[in-house]
Amino acid sequence: MNEPSILDYLKSKLMPWRGVKIEIPPAPPVEQGLQTGEAEDRPTVQPEQLVSQSTQNLTATQVPEHSNAQPVDLSLAPAASVPAVREQAASGPLVVPLRSLAAAGVALIAQLGLEPPRPYPAVGIFLYGISASLLGWAILSKEWALAPLAEDTTQQVDVQVKWKILLSSLPLVVVSFLSFGGNLFTVPNLAFWALTIVYVFYAVWQPSNQSSVLARAWSHVVAWVKNPTITIRISPWTMLFIAAIALVVFFRVYRLSQVPGEMFSDHAEKLLDVNDVLNGQTHIFFPRNTGREAIQMYLTAAISVLFNTGLSFISLKMGTAFIGLLTLPFVYLLGKEIAGRWVGFLAFLMTGIAYWANLVARIGLRFPLYAAFTAPVLYFFIRGLRYQKRNDFILAGLFLGLGLHGYSPMRIIPFVLAILLGLYLLHASARGKRKQVLIAFVVLAIVAVIIFLPLGRYMLDNFESFNERALTRVGTAESPYPAPVWLIFIQNTWKAWIMPFWDNGDIWVHSVVGRPSLDVVAAAFYFLGTLQVLVRYLRKRHWIDLFLLVSVPLLMLPSILSLAFPGENPSLNRTDAAFIPVFVLVAIGIEGVLGGFNRLSNSRYSWAAAGVLGVLLIGWSASNNANLVFNQFDQQFMQGAWNTSQIGQVVHDFTDSIGTPDSAYVIPFPYWVDTRLVGINAGYPTKDYALNRDQIETTLNDPHAKLFIFKPEDTDTLNVLKNLYPDGKSVLHKSVYDGKDFVAYLVPPVLDEIEQAK
Repeated sequence: MNEPSILDYLKSKLMPWRGVKIEIPPAPPVEQGLQTGEAEDRPTVQPEQLVSQSTQNLTATQVPEHSNAQPVDLSLAPAASVPAVREQAASGPLVVPLRSLAAAGVALIAQLGLEPPRPYPAVGIFLYGISASLLGWAILSKEWALAPLAEDTTQQVDVQVKWKILLSSLPLVVVSFLSFGGNLFTVPNLAFWALTIVYVFYAVWQPSNQSSVLARAWSHVVAWVKNPTITIRISPWTMLFIAAIALVVFFRVYRLSQVPGEMFSDHAEKLLDVNDVLNGQTHIFFPRNTGREAIQMYLTAAISVLFNTGLSFISLKMGTAFIGLLTLPFVYLLGKEIAGRWVGFLAFLMTGIAYWANLVARIGLRFPLYAAFTAPVLYFFIRGLRYQKRNDFILAGLFLGLGLHGYSPMRIIPFVLAILLGLYLLHASARGKRKQVLIAFVVLAIVAVIIFLPLGRYMLDNFESFNERALTRVGTAESPYPAPVWLIFIQNTWKAWIMPFWDNGDIWVHSVVGRPSLDVVAAAFYFLGTLQVLVRYLRKRHWIDLFLLVSVPLLMLPSILSLAFPGENPSLNRTDAAFIPVFVLVAIGIEGVLGGFNRLSNSRYSWAAAGVLGVLLIGWSASNNANLVFNQFDQQFMQGAWNTSQIGQVVHDFTDSIGTPDSAYVIPFPYWVDTRLVGINAGYPTKDYALNRDQIETTLNDPHAKLFIFKPEDTDTLNVLKNLYPDGKSVLHKSVYDGKDFVAYLVPPVLDEIEQAK
């Protein structure tokens, strides 16, 4: 008979690229409807059809003449015919999902029309409308469908918290809170805080049966000791993921020391904060320059010591690049949780190569911390709601509390979670579980507050300092509203919402000015994925679909709420966490097209066609993003940033030859270099090389060689130097970028006074 053997089944699993795909079918449902998500939208084969197709292939010649085999009543065993049907399909013709491909193709052309210089924006918008119509046609014809959503568990969340133990932790909480006065981490208050965290986790954590797990682990250890062998099995899926990881890491570390190539004033502030840490000033909140949370300072201090990179730009960038990479596993897990491992994989890959995520992780500032902690918060929060497990809520609270020590936009996340919880409670999935979910949310909040405790003490003691940056953007503390506040909010929301397709703002230090935040491929499939999820929500009313759609503008609120300075919206850094749901939607859109090949014809040709198309799309996206980061952004940034590294190198060469660190000076000029950065680049990170023009005369008593650096336009400084040091010599240092030249005025030492000093 043509029925595949067990060996054939194993080959199909271990070597799927060989062609035949064989599955063991589930038992046919008995008088039950469809149980999962969009399964009814996919082409299905009825059991009667399976029987009919199989019996047509079973002729008398398939049973040997002298065989003792008895006829099989296929009507009683329809599952037995499925492998034969799948094997037949594996060699069948390729069926192309034309409607889906047309929708994707038109969307790609539409986005090309919205790319700078935007020659035909109206045409692009019109084509997006055509693409939406084609997508609707593909959905109605069952050609395009989302992966089915797994059903939420019907059980209630276990919230049997040890309330007495939790209440008994209050004295520890109070002691910890009081010990954090003075805005310093110390050994005693860290010890109290750690003890409080352990105590609270003991009270709220849901224990599992670890004995069986440990017993199995021990048995494996004993077995390996008796027969120490190592077997490595690498599946095609693992190989694919390794290739994706390699590509993502390449995008994050390639030319990290060069892109971006210069620091600006914010970097000087951060490195001075890091220097405070290295000198024992272990602040909880760093008040310099309107205040900053602590995580980046301690991470950079550790990197500067471990890798011997010191107080430098690369120390900052290594830390933020590492943080950006830590975000990606949770993007994968979130995508997998929502729509399966292929969506998770595509979300991981598209985020990893994205210009948006790549830039915020390369700048060397706290920007990527917003997404890095939001991703696990969303993942564990959604799992907690779906599977009703207390520990998921606790882990969401843990990452929320940690994230509040990272970057100020994270402060919006408690409100985002409250809104998402409210949306969940309004859906049928919450029926019978609302009270327990609310209690679990309280547990989440308790854990977050305990982790936030040190910063909470500083906030209560220094409310204005803690909220200064936010208050100057949301309120009128620094500038009045330029228009009615409601109108600014609506305009900001609209600008942020269209940011992926149109304009990501005018902040040149962390974006390519005036272009969309997504590349052509990502923007087109973000549009298609969003429409598809919207359609499914309107049909199925599943809360996860609404979560995805609503979370994008909610996570953009730190940028949208820049009401006093609407010119700062949109911005890639304050919308950083929004790329998490955005790229899940991008992945859903891509999977919708690629999966269409296999939904229509499950053959080796369909797999090959989907694979080729996927590689082409990812290759196009990677090429586009690489050009944005390593060419367009690099050139734009270097044209805008001051060349303090070049000036610092001149100072360094001077101090290494005839001068001293204290006999070099930079004469400030309006809107010119930050003189602190000159010191950092020269190798003296705590030295500010600024010397005002009216102070030049104070250097006359210094017998050493002197170096004065000033802007070529500053002719007044040149005249002063010539009058005071007529023996000096000026040298114009050229820059490869226009307007970045500078003059170095070298004064020889006073040899007689030096000899007398000896």
